[in-house]
Amino acid sequence: MRRAERLFQIVQLVRGRRLSTARWLAQRLEVSERTVYRDVADLMAQGVPIEGEAGVGYRMKPGFDLPPLMFTKHEAQALVAAVRVAGPQLDAALARHADSALSKILAVLPPAARAAADSLAVYAPATGPDAATRLRLESLRLAAEGRRKLRLTYLDLKQQRSRRVVRPLGCFCWGEVWTLAAWCETRQDFRSFRADRIEHMDVLDERFRDEPGRTLADLMRQFGVQP
Repeated sequence: MRRAERLFQIVQLVRGRRLSTARWLAQRLEVSERTVYRDVADLMAQGVPIEGEAGVGYRMKPGFDLPPLMFTKHEAQALVAAVRVAGPQLDAALARHADSALSKILAVLPPAARAAADSLAVYAPATGPDAATRLRLESLRLAAEGRRKLRLTYLDLKQQRSRRVVRPLGCFCWGEVWTLAAWCETRQDFRSFRADRIEHMDVLDERFRDEPGRTLADLMRQFGVQP
């Protein structure tokens, strides 16, 4: 990868995440962390509004943007493949938005790139969650986005029923199974709940804020995954 292209990729990666460490950037770009430190320092010296420091992480200051980009044929094919594969697994609303976004992207591509994307020989059968679970997934996703607490009635794999008040943190797809990662106020610990085993769910008016030790980032760090 040429250095100019690498600098551009750093800008794209940093602007797309809340915080990016040098280690993560180095892994994505297949270079050393020292190279990342040098490249970020050069970008900052050129006026790119990246803030942060080595050992902590980098983020883009609010308001920074780049001109619209044109996708290559292979990038367009990758987008088509992603939507086709993910669509059956998503909740109905998110799947519709993905299809709509893809249509807008394909509409502005050059004819050759659009034809290559449309003819991509990659498909996924509709073997995702059933309609009831997909509807529940939408409610779980919106509750997590809105920081709304949930009251759940849950039936575990041992057929034991429990009632919990949880802080929904994120939805995770494990093949054909979706789980809700949450901070359980009943157990005072992180818990995962299969979406298809939630018997009843009430979205409460009470909202929650991130607290140290109870966030999605804290949960992912427990498993050695950078959020």
